[in-house]
Amino acid sequence: MLRNLFCAMVAVALLTALLTRPADAQQQEQFYIQVEARTSLSAAQDSVRTFTGRFPNVAGFALGGGWYGIALGPYDSRGDAEGFLNSLLRSGAVPPDSYVETSRLYGQQFWPVGAGVPVAEPAPQTTQGDGAQTAQTQTTTQDTTDQANAALGAAPAAPAAPAPETTQDTAQAPTVAPPAAPQPAAAPEEPDETPNQARASERLLTRAQRDELQIALQWAGFYRGAIDGAYGRGTRGAMAQWQEANGYEATGVLTTRQRAALLGQYNAVLEGMDLRTVTDGRAGIQMEMPLGVVAFDRYEAPFALFSPTGALDARVLLISQPGDRTTLNGLYEIMQTLEIVPLEGDRQRTRDGFVLTGANSRIVSHTEVSLQGGQIKGFTLIWPAGDEERRTRVLDIMEESFTRIGGVLDPAAVTDEGQAVDLVSGLRVRKPKGNGSGFFVDTRGTVLTSSETVAQCERVTLNGIHEARVVASDAALGVSVLRPVEALAPRRIAQFNPGTQRLPPEVAVAGFSFGGVLTAPTLTFGTLEDVRGLAGEDTVKRLALAVLPGDVGGPVFDAGGTVMGMLLPRESAQGRVLPEQVNFAAKGDLILNFLRGAGVDPSARTAATVLAPEDLTALATDMTVLVSCW
Repeated sequence: MLRNLFCAMVAVALLTALLTRPADAQQQEQFYIQVEARTSLSAAQDSVRTFTGRFPNVAGFALGGGWYGIALGPYDSRGDAEGFLNSLLRSGAVPPDSYVETSRLYGQQFWPVGAGVPVAEPAPQTTQGDGAQTAQTQTTTQDTTDQANAALGAAPAAPAAPAPETTQDTAQAPTVAPPAAPQPAAAPEEPDETPNQARASERLLTRAQRDELQIALQWAGFYRGAIDGAYGRGTRGAMAQWQEANGYEATGVLTTRQRAALLGQYNAVLEGMDLRTVTDGRAGIQMEMPLGVVAFDRYEAPFALFSPTGALDARVLLISQPGDRTTLNGLYEIMQTLEIVPLEGDRQRTRDGFVLTGANSRIVSHTEVSLQGGQIKGFTLIWPAGDEERRTRVLDIMEESFTRIGGVLDPAAVTDEGQAVDLVSGLRVRKPKGNGSGFFVDTRGTVLTSSETVAQCERVTLNGIHEARVVASDAALGVSVLRPVEALAPRRIAQFNPGTQRLPPEVAVAGFSFGGVLTAPTLTFGTLEDVRGLAGEDTVKRLALAVLPGDVGGPVFDAGGTVMGMLLPRESAQGRVLPEQVNFAAKGDLILNFLRGAGVDPSARTAATVLAPEDLTALATDMTVLVSCW
């Protein structure tokens, strides 16, 4: 009986508050019951949806400093608001730290969607007849009654059909949520909570809010335990230490005001970041981004590029393209060739996604990509090195807010500015310290190359993407063996000719003469001039042909397509500059002995017939690889 009576009283109060406001309410100071404050717009939007399911007059405002308030109202007088607040507090319908606030101290209103500040009832439509106005009033009254009943546990009337969602697929550039309003003037401080009141308000915190306080205490250097939302001895001790360090009584229980102060300290590092929600209908991605330091530049499929706007060299990429696992794997390989993904860092790869992190002396980069429903989407954050606190905070917010929406970036969305031999979709490709050549010597993808090419390399790659490691070297012979980290399946492998060639036979060297600018090796023809060096060395053969530095490490073919040696770097003989045509190759029979000693099982045969030039070119293309030193 008492509960039913109370429900009826609250419903009447709700109806009275909503239906008896004067028409010029927007010109008057009004009042709200603030029930919650959140530190991000997305979290605040979640909260207003929760409260909207319980109350008919929920509003959301920017409070400034990255905070957002959820309130009930408006009410025409403080007395009306306080009276209704007391009723709600007695019933336990709102948090115990809820309070009455004037509309003058609120910033821009974000809820209900499209509302201004403050919320006002729409003026009657003078072009309609009295009957139309009466029907409108009856509809409003019925809606309000349903919402009031829902707040008190009664069954609501059937809801109206939802309005159709608007699509942003045709948007020409990302849309940005409006900035938060300036920090309102501070209200006069009221007495802080007692320890008992603080414990009572603490019990109303959600798991996410409890975790956030532990994270803030950890950031402040007072908490070292797990982020589990459980307030045991470690958390209480950290709270007491923070209270003592900030001039409060060390009770080990934070009051509502102290919690706000701690979170304010924690969020101060984000000042100037201007974190706002960006909705990119073309890429089909929505997320919070630091628009205080980056701004949309252009589309270069599969990226939406956000470039730095000031001194902080931060950048963001939204990644969006149609595709399958093969496309995803290709993107994984391509991303690692870009300058924005440094070599040093963790790589995590699954069937349907990957994470790339990298750092060097200039930047720290983080990329997350996943495949869902034939669409590959993700993002990259590039941040200056040495600014880890801000970077990790911004990254956490971006990760948490990342949302897939309808749409995927058209692969044709490119500009002339982004197309160049050293660019991929407008992003500069990382350049190695040096390039050379090599060739496959067994069916497992083992490669032989020049020792000079891979000397002092932090990383070695084959054909620009396959990582390899040096497993054996012979400094005297000038050769090294590379083994790919992931097994490769070469189309052809070298067939070594250990015999002695007649002079002067025709020879050809296959190599990446131009350092990888061309995607296939170049074949350079010449002759074998001597089976020894200029000083009679029996470890090399002298060749007469004009090669380039990128050819070093490439196979030297005889006319039948067997490998008679490997091209060595040019050296000056005791300060003398040799003629351009004079070059040297390590002997094939010595290479065979070295490979067998290194655990490689090479193939050897004697050439039987002369290959046509086009057949020799095809053989060289299948067997020769670009060796890059990073």
